Parts: sequence; C-alpha cells; structure tokens
Amino acid sequence: MSRSFVPRRSVLRGALGAGALAAAAGPLAACAPGSSGSEPRKLTGTPSASAKGEITIWNRSGDLFKVFDAAIDAFRKAYPDIKVNHQAVDIDAKLANTLISGTDLPDGSFWDDAKIGGQAEHLYDLTDLIAPYRDRTSAYKLSVNTVGGRIYGVPWDLDPGLLWYREDLLEDAGVDPAGLKTYDDLLAAARSLREKNPAARPLHMEKDPLLGQLWLEMLAGQQGTSLADADGQVRLDSKEYRNVLNWVRDAVDDDLVTHAEYLKQADLAALENGQQALVPWAVWWSFAPQQLLKKGKGKWRAAPLPAWTPGGARSGAMGGSSFIIPAKAKNPELAWLLYEFLCFKEPGYSAVYGPSEVYPGGLTTSVPSYGPARRPDKPLFEPVAALGGQDLWKVAVDAADTIPSAAPIPAWWAKSVDYLGNNLQRLIEGKMSPDDVIDDSTKKIQRNLVDRA
Repeated sequence: MSRSFVPRRSVLRGALGAGALAAAAGPLAACAPGSSGSEPRKLTGTPSASAKGEITIWNRSGDLFKVFDAAIDAFRKAYPDIKVNHQAVDIDAKLANTLISGTDLPDGSFWDDAKIGGQAEHLYDLTDLIAPYRDRTSAYKLSVNTVGGRIYGVPWDLDPGLLWYREDLLEDAGVDPAGLKTYDDLLAAARSLREKNPAARPLHMEKDPLLGQLWLEMLAGQQGTSLADADGQVRLDSKEYRNVLNWVRDAVDDDLVTHAEYLKQADLAALENGQQALVPWAVWWSFAPQQLLKKGKGKWRAAPLPAWTPGGARSGAMGGSSFIIPAKAKNPELAWLLYEFLCFKEPGYSAVYGPSEVYPGGLTTSVPSYGPARRPDKPLFEPVAALGGQDLWKVAVDAADTIPSAAPIPAWWAKSVDYLGNNLQRLIEGKMSPDDVIDDSTKKIQRNLVDRA
C-alpha cells in the first residue's frame, strides 16, 4: 500500500509567511521573548475522568491529521463524555490572526515551535500542569516553549538531527561510519568518497534559504546555542556559529558539496547516482528512502551526527511542533486533558507513533518529546525496510537524548531568513566569508527586526 509521509518541507515553508505577519503586527512584535507583556493567564487544575463538555481542536490537514484523528478516537474511549471536534485548518494562515482577534478561537491547536515564543501573551500559561512531567521531558522542547520562565506549549514531537549515509558507498571507499565522530572525520570521509569516485560531491548542503537556516540552527543548537538568547537578543557572533560556517567554507573550498534543494529533482538525482552519500539532516529525512528513492532504497542508513568537539553532543533539533491552548479558549481544561493524553499518557503517544492505518509501521519522521515514550527497548515504530531493516527508533531516541536545551524562538526568526538564510547561500556559493555572513546578518537582523520590534 502506498503511503505519503509527512512532507516537512511544505510544513516548514508556512513559517516564513507567518513570520512576516508577526514582524508586521505591532501586538505580536511587542510580545517577543523577554518582553513584558500582559500578565499571563495560568491554567491550573486537571478535570476528573468524568469531565463533560465539547472542544474544538485545530490541526494541519494531510496524513498527520489522520494520525491524530485516530489517536483522538482513543481519547474519546478514555473520556466518553468529552466531544472533540477535530478540524483540519490552514494554521499558518489563520491561527495568529485568530489569536489576536479573539473570535472563533479553537480550544487548542497544533503549532510550530518557532511560532510559540512570539505569541505567549495570547496563550495559557501551562507551567503548573506540565510540572509533573517536566523532569522527564526533553530540555530542548521545554526551552523553546518557555518565555519568562513560564511554559506556553505542550511539547509534542522532537526532531533530532542524524547523519544519513549510503552504506554501500562508504564500504567501497573504506569508510567506517562508526568512525565518523567529529566533523573533521566527516570531511575526511567525503574526501575518501571522492577519491573513489571523482564525480562525487558527497556532502549535501541546502539550497533553500529557509531550510538552510533551519539546518544551520540544528548544527549550532548541537553546541548549545541558537540565533537569539532568552531575551530575544541576537547571538550569531559566536564561536559556535563560526565553527559551523568555517566547516561549511572548508567543505566548499575542497569541492565536496552538492548544493541542491531538499528532495527536488536535482537533489534526488544526486542521491540516486551516488554523487551524494552523506546528508546531515533531521530524522524526517527518512521520508526520502521510504517514499522517493528507487535505486537507493535499502542502501541508506542513519547514525548520530558527528560532534563539534570530541565527546560533544551528537545531535541538535531541526524543526518541531507543540500544542497550544488560547488564553480565550472556552474549554481550556478539556483541551489540556486531550493534550496530556496525547503527549504524556501511554495509550495516547502509542496511538500517535505506533502502527496505524495511515502508517502501518508507525510514524517514523519524529520521536516523542516525553522521555518515558522514548524507551530504546520499547520502540513505538518498527524497523524500516527502506533503510535495510535498520532500527531507526533506537538511533533516533539515543540522538534525541543528547540535544542541548536552547531558548524560545523569537517572533522575528522566520523573517531573519531574508538575511542569514540568504547569506548562508552566498557562503556556499563562495561569495561571502564566514565573518561576512556573521557581520552582515547580525547588523541587518538587529537593525531591521530586533530594533523595530
């Protein structure tokens, strides 16, 4: 049976438009991380299992909507007196404006982590309700949902970065993937692959500015930093970003790079013909061998990312989503019961990630944020045939455990792609130096986004 997996590229694309909206809207700009907005509304106290009522929940359309629809059926069995109106909505186009207007609000919604920090004043403060689960939830996911020390999103999926590699090509080149422990090791492996095949340009580097910046943030986040600090101040001028940008420059200068857009025709061709053999990317790249590749199907494997320093973290996050409850929702307590069930209760997260009618082998494009749901010895999805039967679950959950905490993502993040994302492209094209990227991007983000907020 043919299945279409979550196309994260299209999901993430929506962030740019909403970010532009946030940058243009005064009320939104005023609630950037670290700002002093109105007093947050706290949601406290959990209704009993006999709670009654009706809630409206927004989700994106597509396969993921079907997955949640089935999981919500499991919730209905646990809470038979709660009616759930599960609606497919263009969240990127509608949710931010609806939060501001306060009319026709849902009781809860799926949302990108990148949007939550900038909209905190329109959301319920969920800190007290999440407290019992806090110590067992990904520190990264808590950090991107926290503004001013309070938590505004229920952490759902965690998207660890992994190193995707062609096992057959590395074997031919005499490269042991277990030996790829640092990014210098990765460059050495790319050189070995090119020696074996002069036409090879083994390393993928992203040509789409938005995805390119998201990729850069994954590599910076692996070192425990991010584009903005907890107060929304730019911190691009740092050792960690220079590590990444200098590494990119070295790979480009050594002619080791295929510069192509994520899973577009040129990218797929380079993956199929063996030109590319090393792809540092999020777990959701598993979509490619499962759905798009033909000659390469069964030949790709996943490993932890290399570390930036010996013994350093072996993963960073690339993307991710959570659930929010609007501060003016009619039945916020019942919405919390649903999200608590989906994120923190075994029947709920198993229904989301486990085998289903939509994904017979389970949902393999992310892992849960809640630690007890990520047990290596109790996988929620099955080994992946398109990865030669590899146990992707164990690789992904082990990587997820190493992701450092970060900071809430500022409202202007998506708009900063106009500067940092585009300048990263110029670096890959050999038109800018790492220092040029840092200096020019910092100046323009500060002047055009931070100072105008």
